[in-house]
Amino acid sequence: MKVVLSPNPYRDKGLKAAQAADRILRENQVDTAMCLPFPLEKGSRMELPKHLTFCEMQAELSSADMLICFGGDGTILHAAKDANQHGVPILGVNMGSVGFMAELEQGELQLLSKLAARKFTVERRMMLDVKVIHDGKVIYEDLALNDAVITKGAIARIIDLSVYGDRKLISDFSGDGIIVCTPTGSTAYSMSAGGPIVEPTAENIIVTPICAHSLHARALVLDCNRVVAAKMGRLARKTAYLSVDGGKAVKLCAGDTVEIRKSQAQTRLVRLSSRSFYEVLNQKLGKG
Repeated sequence: MKVVLSPNPYRDKGLKAAQAADRILRENQVDTAMCLPFPLEKGSRMELPKHLTFCEMQAELSSADMLICFGGDGTILHAAKDANQHGVPILGVNMGSVGFMAELEQGELQLLSKLAARKFTVERRMMLDVKVIHDGKVIYEDLALNDAVITKGAIARIIDLSVYGDRKLISDFSGDGIIVCTPTGSTAYSMSAGGPIVEPTAENIIVTPICAHSLHARALVLDCNRVVAAKMGRLARKTAYLSVDGGKAVKLCAGDTVEIRKSQAQTRLVRLSSRSFYEVLNQKLGKG
């Protein structure tokens, strides 16, 4: 068995958790390779342990059985696209604050010994294909595990949106934007904006308005086979942006349409513990 270890050096200081995991896996006769999830920022003073050898991610994933990420949910979201290209399941170790997608906390690394005996399950998570259409042409495409978010710019002016399901109008409203997410993403920005929590293994598309200036604009849970389209209204003296899984924002123009549908791609998450989704929900968000 071969496992790729991918620590976020800004979360896993000194890569201590990754090195501890590496020792546990090697003691259990598991082959490992260490790969950074992204290049370090220019001018960064981050110092990596000099005794470690770092490999190229794509090359190692082509022959890997599993990818272990050390960081928050953002690290897992970033890794999901690389892992999907090679059909490699992901196991997350939470080094952040909430970490809904992570299977293990830093103090549970000893559970990694189960991997050698293949005492784990793999959970499949739905993803979304996201396109921006401008004047009838696709000008941007991306893949989302969590969500596609359309928001207004920094200037405090609301934007006008028309939302369609299979080309039938669902709602017209003005507001700060809209979130279209998977069940996995329902516990992220969508929940904070008043959207429903949906079991992560379900297959639905959730549409959540952000601060809508309308009494009828409410969050909706749609069938996974719907094609959701959000069309920009007039944007004179306004700006709107699309961000997929919290990535770099793409500027939208008046009349642009963001089209979102269920993807054939799936993210596969490794499960080692017996914790249910409801236990994780209560642990992460508190019982109130």
